[in-house]
Amino acid sequence: MILVVGIIFFAALVRSALGFGDAVVAMPLLAMFIGLKTATPLVAFMGPTISLLILMKGWRAGDMKAAARLIAASLLGIPLGIYGLARLPEEPLKIALGALILLYGVFGLARPGTRIRNEKAWLPWLVGWTAGVLGGAYNTNGPPVVAYGMLRGWPPDRFRATLQGYFLPTGLMILAGHGLAGMWTGEVVKIYLYSLPAIGLGVVLGRLVNRKLTQNVFTKLVYIFLVLMGAILLARTLL
Repeated sequence: MILVVGIIFFAALVRSALGFGDAVVAMPLLAMFIGLKTATPLVAFMGPTISLLILMKGWRAGDMKAAARLIAASLLGIPLGIYGLARLPEEPLKIALGALILLYGVFGLARPGTRIRNEKAWLPWLVGWTAGVLGGAYNTNGPPVVAYGMLRGWPPDRFRATLQGYFLPTGLMILAGHGLAGMWTGEVVKIYLYSLPAIGLGVVLGRLVNRKLTQNVFTKLVYIFLVLMGAILLARTLL
């Protein structure tokens, strides 16, 4: 239990510092010790909790109008992901998705100053819809939104808060889906409750780290985590 709580603490710290990345840290490690069937709903409990704690103090820094557009567009994309792409061959699509995330992370590290110029009104709707499709099909709605935030050039505090404004409602939908599927077991709830103090501490320390990060360091860390996300998705699919 101590080891599991320690993993969750570190995942919460990363999510609070960068705005995302908790699942990248937590899922592979937790799956090794408590199994995938327990780790998946546990991370689903953790995500909205972290988002809520971040937004309690940091919501004013976020671009909530942008978050609302992304959420609305994701709601339109989720059904297509569930009933459309989920019926297509899973392995080739996951390989393509992992490769795209990995390549974008590498591109960002090579050209970190790339920004959207003269953004079109339809772009956040396209990003949100794409995130919804990917979330509905494969529970990977984060990368398009992260990429959009980086291309907008949001400073660390705005990036962090805006992403939580998006992740909180979408995370609650995923959590509810797990509940309907019977994944809220006694063991999951027990570990989650034991982990709450660690989650809170991780969020507080992550907030301090976020405030200390310069724009350049923050940008590099985000792109490194995107590379990790793509590599992990490819490894899980191919191995």
